[in-house]
Amino acid sequence: MKLLYLIVPLAPLVGAILAGLFGRTLGRAGAHTVTILGVLISFIASLAVFFQVMRGETFNGDVYTWLESGGLKLSIGFLIDPLTALMMLVVTFVSLMVHIYTIGYMAHDEENWPADSRAGTNSYQRFFAYISLFTFSMLMLVMSNNFVQLFFGWEAVGLVSYLLIGFWSVRPSAVYANLKAFLVNRVGDFGFVLGIGLVAAYAGSLDYATVFAKAPELAAMTEQITGWPLVTAICIALFVGAMGKSAQFPLHVWLPDSMEGPTPISALIHAATMVTAGIFMVSRMSPLFELSDTALSLVIVVGAITTLFMALIAIVATDIKRVVAYSTLSQLGYMTMALGASAYSAAIFHLMTHAFFKAVLFLGAGSVIIALHHEQDMRKMGGLKKYMPITYATVLIGAIANAGLPPFAGFFSKDSIIEAVHLANVAGAGFAYFCALAAVFVGGLYSFRLVFFTFHGEERFRKDHHGEEGHDGHGHHGSHEPHESPKVVTVPLILLAIPAIASGWFIGPLLYGEWFGEAIVIDAAAHPGLAQMEEAYHGIFAMVAHGVTTLPFWLAVAGAALAWFLYIKRPDLPAVIKAKSGVLATILEKKYGFDEFNEWFFAGGARGIGRGLWRGGDQILIDGVAVNGSARLVGWFAGMVRLIQSGHIYQYAFSMIIGVFVLLTLWLNRA
Repeated sequence: MKLLYLIVPLAPLVGAILAGLFGRTLGRAGAHTVTILGVLISFIASLAVFFQVMRGETFNGDVYTWLESGGLKLSIGFLIDPLTALMMLVVTFVSLMVHIYTIGYMAHDEENWPADSRAGTNSYQRFFAYISLFTFSMLMLVMSNNFVQLFFGWEAVGLVSYLLIGFWSVRPSAVYANLKAFLVNRVGDFGFVLGIGLVAAYAGSLDYATVFAKAPELAAMTEQITGWPLVTAICIALFVGAMGKSAQFPLHVWLPDSMEGPTPISALIHAATMVTAGIFMVSRMSPLFELSDTALSLVIVVGAITTLFMALIAIVATDIKRVVAYSTLSQLGYMTMALGASAYSAAIFHLMTHAFFKAVLFLGAGSVIIALHHEQDMRKMGGLKKYMPITYATVLIGAIANAGLPPFAGFFSKDSIIEAVHLANVAGAGFAYFCALAAVFVGGLYSFRLVFFTFHGEERFRKDHHGEEGHDGHGHHGSHEPHESPKVVTVPLILLAIPAIASGWFIGPLLYGEWFGEAIVIDAAAHPGLAQMEEAYHGIFAMVAHGVTTLPFWLAVAGAALAWFLYIKRPDLPAVIKAKSGVLATILEKKYGFDEFNEWFFAGGARGIGRGLWRGGDQILIDGVAVNGSARLVGWFAGMVRLIQSGHIYQYAFSMIIGVFVLLTLWLNRA
């Protein structure tokens, strides 16, 4: 059985090594073949593990002991339970679809590199090596049975994300984006390391089972320095790590800029896997979080702020990938709110459905970008429905699911979260419920804004920036006819669109059944919301019938209707509304000024400290005192000695006479 578990993460690793080290020998076809084969094997093995877990076969054990020190054991091991099995299946399936899609998307990647750039000669193989390595890292994270391996996977996905965001390293914007992602995630990881350190210091172990068994003891302790309840300190520190990885306010700023990377990584990393690592981690730590209402309150409030305020930015964004990116931030906020409401299974359920419909939206956006010669501005699109019917149909499915309309997947998971937040009894739940409802309306607006703006209305791709027919913005004079993407792109879109429709229908066993079992712990007495929801659940058909009578459904419909009115019926109105909105539109377009503030305060502060250290430390202390000061001292001393050692005989004779006179004086005085 251990062999099957090892195959899951190691198969993508082998593919990454072969494509990375022997890419030139294998060639393009060889590189994508070995990596796709590795992920396919991993998916099949994950499917086998999933069915084993359905039969009740679980596993928790070490595979390799790294070291033991003072009773603290650091090891590599696997925890295979329902939570892990579901995550393995989602990660490997989405990764497989993205690998196949990448063949079409990166087919002409050499055009993105200067002719004399060596980095572009092997970029295709290198990209496949990176995404396969990312799959290995994510699988190690979700399969871990201890904090050491969790931290390894946590940092590994961050490293590969850094490499992929800045993949087109000849673009300054890509280099800036990957540096930004790296630095912001280091802030979150600092909290994550502190949390793990507190666990090791007070629990004496980094093994999940041991730590969770000691959770009641930890709940009775206080942290020595701050005096906080220990469990609260641990949970808040761990959640800071989740805020960085899952891009929660105010550590969200890196994710929109990460769209500078190729589109396949947007679907793999920034929709389905890496950004959900924080959601998975908090769900795995439910035995600890259930013991701290303070931590849960922080979680639900942060999730609420992220949900609404990031959704608002999506209604003014014009880059098609950034619209989907801000949608991702908002949906991650929903998941975080569910965690704060102790509805961990609802968060994981939405994680699963979101992985499918958001991957569809990202890959659909990539298909449009291919058709329009890598144009990403929706103001230069429009009328693409008749040219790209398959892409249109799949993106429409993704938009409906994203808006939370029945009977698509997003409806079941999003409505469950909203109801769980409504029933939550932690501080901040009322604010979170308001944000959740408001974000439903905004979500319907921005989801269908993307569809109508891109696929309906006037064919704006035929016009230049002056509104006249001419070059396409990429040096191709005259109009160009967009066309449907090749099957290597559309087939993954279709296969992902199926679960984007149907995955929500498994709400019964996943949310209200015994699927997660002991993998997720909820204190039903203190947080009875999910139990109350289970009593009111009578099947998916009853949920759909009831759902169309509730406020969230009509808010989503109202958002979609407003998008139709603004972008189909009266396409002249958005510009008028923007002009009359004044400062509000500016605030949204500036993304609340977070980038400017970070640039002024953090980057400017760092530059100020650097200048101070350079002037005070380098110029004055090191150069001025240590280097030049010692040289001046030696020069002064040499000048003084030079007055005595002049080379003139009369001066030496005079010195000798003076010397003799001094000696005689001293001798006579002594006598």
